[in-house]
Amino acid sequence: MTVTIYGIKNCDTMKKARGWLDGRGVAYGFHDYKLEGIDRAHLERWCAEFGWETVLNRSGMTFRNLPEAEKHELTVEKAISLMLGQPSMIKRPVIEADGRLLVGFKPELYEALFAVNGA
Repeated sequence: MTVTIYGIKNCDTMKKARGWLDGRGVAYGFHDYKLEGIDRAHLERWCAEFGWETVLNRSGMTFRNLPEAEKHELTVEKAISLMLGQPSMIKRPVIEADGRLLVGFKPELYEALFAVNGA
């Protein structure tokens, strides 16, 4: 199984997710989108599957510090533009595992994904 975890290295939620994967011996690649960026195709796919409302981290400081005008009347296109410009606005982590996606860290969802796929 090919597994990639997308996020930011020092994020507490990322540390929990990587710890969960490490503790179960799941091999994965790590893509730090704060350092490496993210492309539009990934964001479009993630938003198509989960909705931009899930993928855009509106509770983080990066989003909260935006001017009020940028926070209003959000659409998928506006959300993707914001995340492309400031990848720390992307909810963390995003897991891609053999074509399946998870957004955020919920141990029960990780258990289900990796049990089904035999990792």
